[in-house]
Amino acid sequence: MTASRWAGRLARAVSGVVVLGAVGAVVAVSDALPAPAPPQVAPMPVEVAPARAMLVCPGPLQQPEASAAGGFDSAPVEPVLRVRGLSVPSDVDAGDAAPGAMTLLGDGEPTRELRGPDALTGVVSDGPAAVLLEGEAPEGGVARLAGATSVQVAAGDLRGLAAAGCQAPGSDMWLVGGSTEIGSSAFLVIDNPGTTPADVAVELWGPSGPVELAGAARYLVAPGAQRVVVLSGVAAEQRRLVAHLTSAGGAVTAYLQDSRLRGFTAAGTDLVSPGSAPAARQVVPGVVVEPSTVDDLDQPVLRLLAPGGDTTARLTLLGEEGPVTLPGADEVPLSAGTVIDVPLGGLPAGAYTVVVDAEEPLVAAAMLVRAGAPGDLDPTPTLERAWAPASAPVAAGVLAVPVGADSTVVLARTPLEGETAGAGRVVLRAYGAQGETLGEQSVEVAERRTVRVPVADLGDGVAGVEVLGDSEDPVWATALLAEVQRPDGVLAAVLAPAPAAPGPAQVRVRQGATLGLR
Repeated sequence: MTASRWAGRLARAVSGVVVLGAVGAVVAVSDALPAPAPPQVAPMPVEVAPARAMLVCPGPLQQPEASAAGGFDSAPVEPVLRVRGLSVPSDVDAGDAAPGAMTLLGDGEPTRELRGPDALTGVVSDGPAAVLLEGEAPEGGVARLAGATSVQVAAGDLRGLAAAGCQAPGSDMWLVGGSTEIGSSAFLVIDNPGTTPADVAVELWGPSGPVELAGAARYLVAPGAQRVVVLSGVAAEQRRLVAHLTSAGGAVTAYLQDSRLRGFTAAGTDLVSPGSAPAARQVVPGVVVEPSTVDDLDQPVLRLLAPGGDTTARLTLLGEEGPVTLPGADEVPLSAGTVIDVPLGGLPAGAYTVVVDAEEPLVAAAMLVRAGAPGDLDPTPTLERAWAPASAPVAAGVLAVPVGADSTVVLARTPLEGETAGAGRVVLRAYGAQGETLGEQSVEVAERRTVRVPVADLGDGVAGVEVLGDSEDPVWATALLAEVQRPDGVLAAVLAPAPAAPGPAQVRVRQGATLGLR
C-alpha cells in the first residue's frame, strides 16, 4: 500500500473520531442541562357519579347432608321464603327514590321491579337462588337501598326464623357465630354477584384457637354463582366458631347458616351475617332477652374473639333504664385466637346494647334464645336462637322489615369511649308495602340507654323504616328484632341496618391524564 493511501485513511479515521467526539460532547452537555419544565396546568375538579348500588340477599336454606341422602326430612313443611327490597329517597325534600330491581343470582333479567309513590318496594317469594337488589343513584344523590331475607320453617330440624339483611359485596368479612359440634350444622354460603371469578380464603377460629382446616382453605367462586362449604367437613367438633373471609379478584357476600338439634328436637336455625371488623370497640345492638338465670342451660351469650393478641374485654350493657352490671362479667380476659362465649343469664328481661372495649382489636356477636314447647318425639322443649352481629353506630340508616314478622326497632345512643353525647332525638319514618309514606315518629333517647319502638306503632303494613338522627355524628346503634308468634313458641331474628351507599365524589384530574373508574 502506498504512503498516500495510508495518509488518506488516517485522515478519514481522525475526522471520524472528531465527529463522534463532537456528538458525544453535545449529548453530554444536553444531559447536564436541566430539562425544560412542562407548562403548569392546574388540575380540574371532575364530578364522578356514584356507581350503581347493589345488595345481595340470602336465598333458600341449605339442607343437611342426611336429608339430601334420604335419611330424614329436616323441613317436613315447606319453608316460606320472602325477600323484600326497598329504595328510599336520598333527599327527603326531593322525594326521588333510586329506580331499582330485584334479580336472581346468575340471571340477567330482573325478576321484580321496585315500585311505589314515595319509596320503592318489591317482594320475591320462594326464589330458587340469592337475590340481587340493585338501584341507580338519582342525579345528585345516592341510592339508599335496604333488603331483608326471611325464611320461616314451622316444624322439623330446621324449625326457626332464619332472617338477615341484604349485604353490599366486599373483600373482607367476619362471621361471628355457629358451631360444628355433634347436633349442629354450619354451612358457609358465598355468593359472587360480579362478572369476574373470586378467589376466597377462609380462616376459622374455635375454642382452642386457630383451626387447621381438613380440606381446602381457598375456594374459587365463579361469576354469578354460589359456593357452599360444609364447615363440619373441614372443621369438625368446634363448639364455637368465628370465620374470616378475604376475597381476591372479585367482591363477594357471605353468611353462615347455623342450626342445632337436641336429640330429636329443633334447637334453632338462623343466618349469621357479617359483623364489624376487628376493632378496640365493638357495639352489639338489638340484644332483647327474656327472663333467665345464671344456671339456665339455654341462655343468651356474647361471643368474643381477639385474633391478634391477649387482652381484657370490658363489657357495658346499656339497658332500658341505663347501664346494667353483669356480675362477674364486667371484665373478661381473652387469649389471642381463642373463641369464648360470655353467658348473659341472669339479666333482667328487656332490650340491651352491648358495648365491648379492649386494648387489642376484637370481634363480637350475641346469641338470643327463645324457649318453646316440647317436641313431638322428645319431651325436650324446642328452642329458637338468633344471632345479633356487631355493627358500627350510624348517623342514619334504613331497615327493611321482614315479611310476615312482628318487628321492633331497637336504638341506643353510644358515644365514643370517654366522651358524652347527652340525650338525642331520632325520627323514624315508615314506608308501607306499596311504597307509600305512612308517617313519622320522633323518639327521644337518653345517653347510654336502649329504647324499643314496635314497628306496628308506626303504621299498618310497614315495609321499611328510615332512621334519621338529629346530627351527623355516628352515635346511633340500631337493629331490628323480628319475631313470629307460633303455638309452639316464638321464632326470632335480629337484622342490622343496610350499609350506606357511596355518594357523588370529586376527583382532581390534570390535562392529559387518564381517569380510570370501576
